[in-house]
Amino acid sequence: MSAVNKQQNSDLVWDLEKIHQHQRAMNFVKQFENRFCVFSGSVRQLYTNYSIFFPEEANRQMVILPDPYAFHDTFSHLSPDAVQSTGLHVIPGNLIGKTGLYLVISHKDKNVRSVPIPFQEGIRQILRRSNTEDPFLPVLMKGDLREFNDQLPCLHLHRLRLKELTSLSGLEREGIRTIITDKLMKLYQESSALNLA
Repeated sequence: MSAVNKQQNSDLVWDLEKIHQHQRAMNFVKQFENRFCVFSGSVRQLYTNYSIFFPEEANRQMVILPDPYAFHDTFSHLSPDAVQSTGLHVIPGNLIGKTGLYLVISHKDKNVRSVPIPFQEGIRQILRRSNTEDPFLPVLMKGDLREFNDQLPCLHLHRLRLKELTSLSGLEREGIRTIITDKLMKLYQESSALNLA
């Protein structure tokens, strides 16, 4: 039975048809495997431990498979309203003639130019907010692997709002904050080694 057939949750099967540089996108997203948590709105779950597959038989699809033996790494009963789009993208530096990764905000108003900031610096700013009342907790959702300006692959980041997770206990909310923050800290420490595109 194929990975796609076994995967009942359509939010975890990402279609990459619109991406022109397929191999580059695969290399790019693989470096973030298990570094960002993945949210599925249809089953209201957050996956913190998963693998990324590109099944041969499924043309241009990416499948996220949560670790079946680590059920404690999946958080359930999360309201889809607690997750919002940010317009924040992780882009490869060669898009802007630089090396390394960068964070850039895409504005709806095309006249507003956003200034890319080095990825490590951006993660540091996000981590600074991690212990506030309203921390910035980045997560990925289906459709977040894209092409920036129809050129190179990038990752759009969604944000999980802890305050909106009213059906969870304080302990569960704190667990989510801790896991995402720990992953961000590790990503911050390892980010200088990331630069595939």
